[in-house]
Amino acid sequence: MKNTVNTLKEAKEQGRKISMITAYDYTAAKLFDEIGIECILVGDSLGNVVLGYEDTLSVTMEDMIHHSAAVARGAKNAFIVTDMPFMSYQTSVYDAVYNAGRIIKEGRADAVKLEGGVGFKDHISAIVKASIPVVGHIGLTPQSVNALGGMKVQGRNIEDAKRLLADIKAVEESGACAVVLECVPAKLAEFLTSKVSIPTIGIGAGAGCDGQVLVYTDMLGMGGDFNPKFVKKFAMCGDIMRQAVTAYMEEVRSSVFPAEEHTYKIDESVIEQLKGTN
Repeated sequence: MKNTVNTLKEAKEQGRKISMITAYDYTAAKLFDEIGIECILVGDSLGNVVLGYEDTLSVTMEDMIHHSAAVARGAKNAFIVTDMPFMSYQTSVYDAVYNAGRIIKEGRADAVKLEGGVGFKDHISAIVKASIPVVGHIGLTPQSVNALGGMKVQGRNIEDAKRLLADIKAVEESGACAVVLECVPAKLAEFLTSKVSIPTIGIGAGAGCDGQVLVYTDMLGMGGDFNPKFVKKFAMCGDIMRQAVTAYMEEVRSSVFPAEEHTYKIDESVIEQLKGTN
């Protein structure tokens, strides 16, 4: 069964936790979809983990559309949410609607995600009016890393907590179908979750959210030296991959691979006939 905005709404109403994971290509998306993940986020984190950028600010619309379409070809049942990259919506409400439409039409996403609360209420509302589902994103918003002064936990003092409450209310009132809470103290995230009817998806925001999202390369131990506090490594696939490739290299160098079972046979008479030709 295809997961939709209604799936998220029902999960919130029934108290059923929502699982979301990132994916950036056909193979990973197909694998995650087959095991029944409800939501896949085609995050602008692809700038870091796929394209090798230092941050998400360099990611383009073309990057997001290219990877979103690949994910959509692999995932048939998951609800696919694709990030709107930096400066694809901040410039104007018109740009926000136009670029959101491209992500849905060309990237084959089910919804778009954009960062910001009160300041982007009109943008979210206009996209929703264009019949495009929107997932909000408040708390630590990586596209605003320079304005925030770095990757910092948000909402620890009363002023910032009030700001986040206003932001999540604005996101809900604008018609968003869900909202991501990133790097927000657990008790505050739980409080914010109780104040809205739309599902909250936490990343570094505690178990009180309606669901969770992680970057798959982080939770599978493929992220190198990047080890944020909120990431649990459910497997060390990076180590397994290194061991496998090392073994492959050694077998190639020693002519152990390919062995006879990995090769195709030919009638010896063909080779004998070839020897007699120039």
